[in-house]
Amino acid sequence: MNRAAVLATLLLALAAAFPVLAREAQPLAEDERTEARLSAIAQELRCLVCQNESLASSRADLAMDLKREIRDQIRAGKSDAEIRDFLVRRYGDFVLYRPPLKESTFLLWGGPFFLLVAAAAGAALFVRRRRQRAPAALSLEQEARADALLEEKARP
Repeated sequence: MNRAAVLATLLLALAAAFPVLAREAQPLAEDERTEARLSAIAQELRCLVCQNESLASSRADLAMDLKREIRDQIRAGKSDAEIRDFLVRRYGDFVLYRPPLKESTFLLWGGPFFLLVAAAAGAALFVRRRRQRAPAALSLEQEARADALLEEKARP
């Protein structure tokens, strides 16, 4: 048996052993209800490090700390609203995926609409100006030069 066959057999045996070592992930909380509430709350919150991920799906250290804090507050008997309010007081409305509509978040809610309207107005103005602009007429000398170039290009 050559070296490659021995190595292939060893790798195959090692690969076959990995499923034996695999286990189901243990929940982070002892209570499944606590974990379910944590998951529901964390889905509505933004990771402050990643910013485009929910707190539930983030693996950042701060996200893990916030999940631990939420879990502690659930165990302390706080309601979901109290937990959200605590996080908003601590980190601001940015921590919510759906922040409330108020003066400080108006630009966040209305900004995309205003940008869309401004872009449409700019595009309409651009098209209007292009249509109004008449094509520049060539002088006789420029026409003769263009004809000469075209004839020169047409010859092999």
